[in-house]
Amino acid sequence: MHLSFQKMFYAIATVFALFAILVLAKTILIPLSIALLISFILLPLAKKFETWKINKEFAAFLSIFSVILIIVGVVYFFSTQIITLSKEFTDFQDRIINAFADVTVYINNNVSFVENLEKDELFNRMKVWLTNSTGLLVSKTVNSTATFMAGLMATIVFIFLFLIYRDGLTHAFLAFSPENKRPQVLKMFKSVQQVGQKYLFGMLFLTVVIGLANSFGLMLIGIDNPFLFGFLGAALAIIPYIGTAMGAVIPIIYAFVSYDSLWMAAAVAILFWFIQLVSDNFLTPRIVGGSLKINALTAILSLFIGAAVWGLAGMILFLPFTAMLRVICEEFEELKPVALIMGEQNNNESDGNGKISVWWGKIKKRFSK
Repeated sequence: MHLSFQKMFYAIATVFALFAILVLAKTILIPLSIALLISFILLPLAKKFETWKINKEFAAFLSIFSVILIIVGVVYFFSTQIITLSKEFTDFQDRIINAFADVTVYINNNVSFVENLEKDELFNRMKVWLTNSTGLLVSKTVNSTATFMAGLMATIVFIFLFLIYRDGLTHAFLAFSPENKRPQVLKMFKSVQQVGQKYLFGMLFLTVVIGLANSFGLMLIGIDNPFLFGFLGAALAIIPYIGTAMGAVIPIIYAFVSYDSLWMAAAVAILFWFIQLVSDNFLTPRIVGGSLKINALTAILSLFIGAAVWGLAGMILFLPFTAMLRVICEEFEELKPVALIMGEQNNNESDGNGKISVWWGKIKKRFSK
């Protein structure tokens, strides 16, 4: 095998340049990526409106407006619980500080980091520190809110533009390919769109199922605001592998500091562990896994790379985009090894049509001669 250092240098330089672009242009790329995925969901709805003799612009507006109405309805449903929880925030904060002080004093009495450490003194110092930090926290919150609102408006605009210009964008990308390859490229575009659409629909359905399971479980345990904590944990479960654990921490802490019984916190932890076990082994592979068709190694790498490049947004977005990249790699002979690495190697039928299996058979036959 001839190793070309020039080609290797170009490949490495291209990868570094790609990562640099992703990091430097994330302010525009994150809303653009979110808009692309959401437009996959709204495309069938927009087409349905267009069958009613509605023009593309108004159909796109109605599709986006329908989603906004659903989001407003969800926020209104949880608003009462959010307001109730916010009124109890000061008392909840004092309970957390008190619990932390108890644990710290207990550890210090056994290990003796600080001499004559008193609980009341530690409690007052933490209270003062939180009070002094409030101004900085409010400033960061205002800046984050402004950034979020700007990104939200940009996302809505991009969704609208994707929906009304979808045909023009498709023809423009097809023009980059040779004329005899355009049917194949068009098929690839449809496969990419279907992967994103199935993944998002699967995640929405999974969020509702997990949210209801969490909520009814918390209700049986006796936790206040069960639907708020239940669906918060389900929403965080969108983040692969660690999202469910993150969603469980908040209700566990709430149960620990709000109730005298330690068993309440333990029951919440067991509930979320059991639901995660059922979700990871039964629900997610059947609802979402079939649309991704990537192995666990690729999924974990996409999670870490996404976190390094775009933070929390990257952890959510890079997994479906990795699945789309696998579909693209399958359509090009030179990139099929990449698709083979990313795919479910233990399942010969994981590529749907068996294209990779056929390609791998040809490779083995060639080397056996």
